[in-house]
Amino acid sequence: MSEYKTRPFHEYREYPPEEMLQRAEAFYADVDRRRSVREFSDRPVPRKLIETALMAANTAPSGANMQPWHFVAVSGPETKRRIRLAAEEEEREFYGHRASQEWLDALVPFGTDANKPFLETAPWLIAIFIQKFSEDADGEKVKHYYPTESTGLATGLLITALHNAGLATLTHTPSPMKFLNDILGRPRTERPFLLLVAGYPADDCEVPDISRKSLGEFASFVDR
Repeated sequence: MSEYKTRPFHEYREYPPEEMLQRAEAFYADVDRRRSVREFSDRPVPRKLIETALMAANTAPSGANMQPWHFVAVSGPETKRRIRLAAEEEEREFYGHRASQEWLDALVPFGTDANKPFLETAPWLIAIFIQKFSEDADGEKVKHYYPTESTGLATGLLITALHNAGLATLTHTPSPMKFLNDILGRPRTERPFLLLVAGYPADDCEVPDISRKSLGEFASFVDR
């Protein structure tokens, strides 16, 4: 007798090999259009769309199915303003003191600086937190396994879901990000992972003219 519950896997769908390749190529062509943008429109985005994308993110695999993440979706202008001010304070320290010259040189092609107006302009900011443990019904501490890796997987799905819906995103990681716990009322047991900016790109939005690595540069195949 099994010590855990199982059920038939009815959700799986198999496709003919030719259709599988077509689907893979179509998906690649779509996600290849995705770019991080720093110039957002203030056009509103329905909450239901964000909720649905978050539900998609929550389907990500996680260590022992602990789902060790928490998402705080922010649309209120007052809170976005507070986040911007706190983030820019950390960014000024980064650009002025913390970052090495090598790091600053690497950022030159992106034209970034300590000013982050998109944190107020974009309709949604999604703060993503890692939960290293939780509590059971009796208030006992429950350890989470692979919380960072799991949260990274969920974040990737969230970015892809938002792109699939027709929105642009930007991953923003001012360091440190403990101010997010304070502003958003999250416990100190949660660690900020990143701040995801989501919305429509500005009408005059431009992105850096960069390229991605070729398959042979980032992947290897072992045939025997």
